[in-house]
Amino acid sequence: MTLHPRADLSGHGSNGAAASNSGATHGDATHGTEENGASAPNNDEARLARVIPEATVGRLAVYLRVLGDLATTGSETVSSEDLATAAGVNSAKLRKDLSYIGSNGTRGVGYEVARLVQQIEHTLGLTERHAVALVGVGNLGHALAGYPGFSSRGFPLCALFDVDPDLVGSHINGIVVEHIDQIARVCRGAGVTIGVIATPGASAQAVCDQLVAAGVRSILNFAPVVLQVPGEVEVRKVDLAVEMQILSFHVAQRHGDRALLSNSAHEAVSGSLVPGMNGIVKSAKGAGDDAEVLSGSTVTPR
Repeated sequence: MTLHPRADLSGHGSNGAAASNSGATHGDATHGTEENGASAPNNDEARLARVIPEATVGRLAVYLRVLGDLATTGSETVSSEDLATAAGVNSAKLRKDLSYIGSNGTRGVGYEVARLVQQIEHTLGLTERHAVALVGVGNLGHALAGYPGFSSRGFPLCALFDVDPDLVGSHINGIVVEHIDQIARVCRGAGVTIGVIATPGASAQAVCDQLVAAGVRSILNFAPVVLQVPGEVEVRKVDLAVEMQILSFHVAQRHGDRALLSNSAHEAVSGSLVPGMNGIVKSAKGAGDDAEVLSGSTVTPR
């Protein structure tokens, strides 16, 4: 996934998510509580001085989901260890992530769930009203339109668009599907802030241009193309095929050493390799000290 002000150039990090064009996001360093109970800095200079790495932004969203689940169960506080475990990170990383938003918890108590939710929501811009328009309600678009998580996380879907005459005029989850010619009128009227593009690649740029002309300044792009947008527009790209290829790469890397050792063991059985004190070596066959080590730190003669 990619966050770029001008074009989604699809740079990817080790976790499969694409990197930001700047690699950092300004966050909020207000309303925090230090370990000794003192308040963290609460002024614009301190807030602007906090530069939040892209990876941390992604984890903040995960922490927010976990905190939401805790809130629904009536939990008022949570320790860093418990929150970290539920989010799938270690507690040291969690504490560092939360320090970016000025929340250091209280020794012996942990974090106040409600306050931490407010801090993360403020940092992620979730205190502002959002409205989402989805363009392209084919197989992927229809699935996205039916996903209840958007609305529950503060991103209600309010408009659907397509060009298929069999879809235009139909209703999906109570929302009428409009023709894409109506993007400007509908998006302006509904105050759409985020546009989701789930069209074929060939039509994605034209759809993007219409959304931008309608005042939409944030676009989530599922089409397999790089979109060109003005500098004030943010684009985040989601390419599921690329994510699978990255996953395949990491699996191959993980199993690469095992395959090498397995092949080496097979060659050893066939006589071309023999074990040495410091690794597996090619059979010297009279070569004396010229035997070559395939694994291990030193050359070991047979």
